[in-house]
Amino acid sequence: MYEPPLHREDDLTKQHALIEARPLGLMISNGPKGLIANAVPFLLDRAASRLGTLRAHVARANSQWRELAASPEALVVFQGADHYISPSWYATKQETHKVVPTWNYVMVQARGAARAIEDDGWLERQIAALTARQEAFRAEPWAVSDAPADFIALQRRAVVGIEIEIADIRGKWKTSQNRSAADRDGVVAALEALGGDEAAAMATAVRKTGKS
Repeated sequence: MYEPPLHREDDLTKQHALIEARPLGLMISNGPKGLIANAVPFLLDRAASRLGTLRAHVARANSQWRELAASPEALVVFQGADHYISPSWYATKQETHKVVPTWNYVMVQARGAARAIEDDGWLERQIAALTARQEAFRAEPWAVSDAPADFIALQRRAVVGIEIEIADIRGKWKTSQNRSAADRDGVVAALEALGGDEAAAMATAVRKTGKS
């Protein structure tokens, strides 16, 4: 990943927080016919290894898990907030007109050797933990045990686990750090005026990471 120093985010806690907030990762690996990519919801275990361990499951019919045996190296991309940035939002436009559009975004990329896991006990624990994590915000969370045990057992046989001990992790927060304070203020104001979750999330990111 291209990482200008101004946009690099090396704080592991922040990287992990983004993965947990945006757990649907794009898992990319190499198969006999070339690159293969699938969107997969991951559960991060921060304490399982030095940089954390990612756990997930995919459909047994998905060929990617089989191809990991021959080529285990995987890249998982977690996309945070992103938004188009209009040059009209910059104070500099009124001063010099020397401005161009750009796109702000927050991203984490994690690499490591992926292994496929078919152990039923592992799958049972992983699926229960992933479900509990995603249901935690609800007043009456759904649990795997709410469904008939024989039905769930049948569903587990249709999936395969994936575990990736993170060997390398990179964060990139491209959030207007290269702009003046006045330009950043203009970006924040415009994003907040637009409304919507993505615009609000990017406005917050610009406010937190912007530097003179």
